Amino acid sequence: MVKIGFTGSGFAARFQYNSARRVYGVPVQVAGVWSPTREHREKFAAERNIPAFDTLEELCGACDVVSVCASPAAHETVAVEALRRGRHVIVEKPFTGYFGDGTETFRGDRCPKELMLREALSSSRRMLEAERASGMTIFYAEDWVYAPAIQKEREILVKSGGQALWILAGESHSGSHSPFYGIWRHSGGGSLVGKGCHPLTAALYLKAQEGLARDGRPIRPAAVSCRTHELTRLPAFRDAGTLRTDYYDIEDYCQAHVTFTDGTVADIFSTEVVLGGVHNWLELYANNHRTRCNLNPIDALTTYNPREEFFKDVYVVEKIGTKQGWSHPAPDEEWQHGFAQEMQDFIECIAHSRRPQCGAELGYDTVAVLYSGYLSAERGGADVQITL
Repeated sequence: MVKIGFTGSGFAARFQYNSARRVYGVPVQVAGVWSPTREHREKFAAERNIPAFDTLEELCGACDVVSVCASPAAHETVAVEALRRGRHVIVEKPFTGYFGDGTETFRGDRCPKELMLREALSSSRRMLEAERASGMTIFYAEDWVYAPAIQKEREILVKSGGQALWILAGESHSGSHSPFYGIWRHSGGGSLVGKGCHPLTAALYLKAQEGLARDGRPIRPAAVSCRTHELTRLPAFRDAGTLRTDYYDIEDYCQAHVTFTDGTVADIFSTEVVLGGVHNWLELYANNHRTRCNLNPIDALTTYNPREEFFKDVYVVEKIGTKQGWSHPAPDEEWQHGFAQEMQDFIECIAHSRRPQCGAELGYDTVAVLYSGYLSAERGGADVQITL
């Protein structure tokens, strides 16, 4: 029996809870939930008939693994404390980052990015050090790594002996659910951190798997050049009421060019200005094959709805905007995105004492690229060497 507890009671905690309930082959018990706001944690607990704990200490005492679904700014603190108490931890994205100087007036768009990079890497190292000292495991909850399309490409790449020469990938939509997203001290950045982390980590994972299969060691990121923009805050922006625009100090567009230690490359795009639902995809150009991984949209199901109200109680797909006309409802979005497979791997790793497909090392590399990317953008897109 693996007992799992949740910190946080929002969007991430909901789908992590759903994923835990789908695990098979290993008995799983949901031990309960803790979050700083009593009203929120008690509501989350009551809806699922699970205990609500008043402190993180009490939650740790009731579980084997803590799923850190709290605000990104709290990831390091909660993870390190849970590890110190001898509990495994699942850390939601972003792994960690830089969340300001503690003041209400902090603005990320005016903060030196070299400082951000240094502090974000220090935070990552503290988490890795806590993992080593505790003997427990950090599981990095990057669902893209576990998405069926990405996992199939991993199999193709490894079994065919392929070399990934160029990876092109992106995640975009019309704006985050969270009211805290858009404020750097809560989210740790904008499109690059909030959305770009997904395709970026998938690209890092595939190159690492290629290296492990061929040479017994991962191929890791070596340098990044990056550009960011604040498109919805441009003086000339014309607001048609279709995009979220209330961003305080973050970018809403990013492109990053990553060079790996073997000289191959990846180009990552992430924006808040794409209508029509979430646009998630990765294309890999190898020396012996080419694969396109579509996470959203997919056409397994196509439907036509002549009137909006007919589908008022039907979930179609995240951030679709309208349910009228032709659409592609997701038959099982959480499965398609890899959430169920991610939790399955994590629970099996705990039960059988093995390492996960996506762990702290991949989380560290992702943070290193993200914040080196911000430093590059500050320098007008100049190459920044990545500290590993």
